[in-house]
Amino acid sequence: MDVTDLRVALFSGNYNYVRDGANQALNRLVDYLLRQGAKVRVYSPTVDEPAFEPAGDLVSVPSMPIPGRGEYRLPLGFNQHVKADLAAFKPNVMHVSSPDFTGHAAVRWGRKRGLPILASVHTRFETYPRYYGFAFAEPWAEAILKRFYNRCDALVVPSQSMADVLEEQGMGEDISIWARGVDREIFDPSRRDMSWRRSHGIADEDVAIGFLGRLVLEKGLDVFTETTDALKARGVPHKVLVVGEGPAKEFFKQHCPDAAFVGFQKGADLGRAVASMDMLLNPSVTETFGNVTLEAMASGIPVIAARATGSTSLVTDNVTGRLIEPGKSELFADAVEAYIKDVALREAHGRAGEKRSRDYSWDAINSAVAETYLRILSEHGGVKAEASA
Repeated sequence: MDVTDLRVALFSGNYNYVRDGANQALNRLVDYLLRQGAKVRVYSPTVDEPAFEPAGDLVSVPSMPIPGRGEYRLPLGFNQHVKADLAAFKPNVMHVSSPDFTGHAAVRWGRKRGLPILASVHTRFETYPRYYGFAFAEPWAEAILKRFYNRCDALVVPSQSMADVLEEQGMGEDISIWARGVDREIFDPSRRDMSWRRSHGIADEDVAIGFLGRLVLEKGLDVFTETTDALKARGVPHKVLVVGEGPAKEFFKQHCPDAAFVGFQKGADLGRAVASMDMLLNPSVTETFGNVTLEAMASGIPVIAARATGSTSLVTDNVTGRLIEPGKSELFADAVEAYIKDVALREAHGRAGEKRSRDYSWDAINSAVAETYLRILSEHGGVKAEASA
C-alpha cells in the first residue's frame, strides 16, 4: 500500500470558519495528502462566511453556536446526509481531531465497520474549565477524553512533551509526533518594519513585548497583564504590541490600556507584525505545540513561554528564550526585564531561535501522518469500508 490507496474521512470541530493554529495544520495536511494522490473528505460545521477557503471537499455537519462563545460552533453528531455521504465515500481510515459529539459519532461509526481510527490532539481541552470558573470539572473532562482516545487505534500529537502528558494520563499507548511547520516566506527577521512600528506608537528605542493569538482567557491573558503590571511597578519602560482578535479583547484593553492593538493580521502583514516585536510573551498552558512560538522564533525574536506542553519542545531555556513556571507572573517579569535591559542577550537568543526554526518543513512533517495512516491501515489488514450507512 502507498498514499494513493488512502481514503481518509477527517472530522474537525472547526475546519475553516474561524482561523486558528489547529485548523491551519489540518488544511495543510489535507493539501499535502491530495498532492500525494490520496482521497480525503472533510466533515465539519460550516458558516456562510468562513475565515478562509478550505483545502479539499468539505461536508457540513449539524452544529449550534456555543453559548458564550458564539463565534465557535458545537458539532452535534451525524444526520442522514452525513451518513449517506460517508457511505458513498467509503473511507478506509477515520481521522478525528476534536472530542465533540461528531467526533464520538465518527469513532462509533468507524469501530462498527472495523476501520482504523487516528486521533490528532491539538489542544489541552481538559484545562479549559479552569479559565471559566469550573476548575472542579477538570477530572471529569479528563475522564471523557481518556475514554475517547482509548477507543482510537493511534494518536498523533504536536510535541514530545504532549505525548508524555497523554501517556501519563493513560490516554493511549500508540502515540507519535505530528509536529508543526512554519512558512519561511512569511516569518523571517527581514520582515521587521520600523516605520510600521512607529505608525502604532512604538518608537525605535522602545522595546515591544508582543502577544500573538486569539484574545481568549485560556491563552493566559491574566498572566500576561500581571507581568506587564509588575514591569510598570518596577519602573521598567516597555511597550506592548497585541496581534489578534477575540472575545477577551476588552479584558485585555482594560488591563493593558496603553498597548498597541493591531487586530487580526495574516500573510505578509502577520510576518511584519511578528518580526516588529522585540520578544514574544506566551504564558499559555493550553497549547499542545505553540504555532505562535515557532513563528516568533522564525522571525528572529526570543520567546518567554510557560514551561508547559508545546513550548518545552521548542524553546531551549537560556538559549532561544526562557521557560517560566506557569502562572508565576513575577518570574515572567524577571525574564522580560532581562531582555529589555540586555539588547545583546535578546538578539543572541533571537538568532538562536531563528536557526532552530529551520528544522520544521511542512511536507516532511505531514508525511509522518500519512505513514501513520498506512501503518494502522496495514494493521487492520487494509480493510475497506462497507457501503452501508
